[in-house]
Amino acid sequence: MPQPPALHVIAGAAPPVLEIAHALRLIRAWGWDPCLTLTPSAARWVEKSADDIAEAAGRYPRTAERLPGEEKPFPPASAVLAAPLTFNTLNKWTSGISDNVALGGLNEALGAKLPMVAAPYFNADLAAHPRYPTSASVLRRAGVRLVTNGEGAPMTLPGTAWWEAVLRELPGRP
Repeated sequence: MPQPPALHVIAGAAPPVLEIAHALRLIRAWGWDPCLTLTPSAARWVEKSADDIAEAAGRYPRTAERLPGEEKPFPPASAVLAAPLTFNTLNKWTSGISDNVALGGLNEALGAKLPMVAAPYFNADLAAHPRYPTSASVLRRAGVRLVTNGEGAPMTLPGTAWWEAVLRELPGRP
């Protein structure tokens, strides 16, 4: 039986990460093998849910870089989902900064030209910051599908509704 395609999910510390197990269950139900990497802050936000998240994904999330000689913890990505994407992570990513495992994965995937969906999640004041449109434009020009509201700002839907809207944008979703 062939392995399902690996969807690398890179998640930051924003409220939707608290519902990540729900998203991982949907991703698996839709035929993907989810491989979750958390930013250091997101890892702290969900540390009490680690077992539930591991059960939903089929493995524990990645939270730190590999040591020399360690094998890669995930199969190669067929696609990447960056969600929720914080203002900080978005701007570091578009600047090419790889100061944690999550950003390193995003930068490598962008360079590899993998299919990518990114869903920012931050408040209206940060969305009005002059850097946001520049960063959003960089991602769009690189081929990233940016999931936003009708005005180009981050979506703010309650609970699991945010994830369901974001996941509808995945390539090849049934």
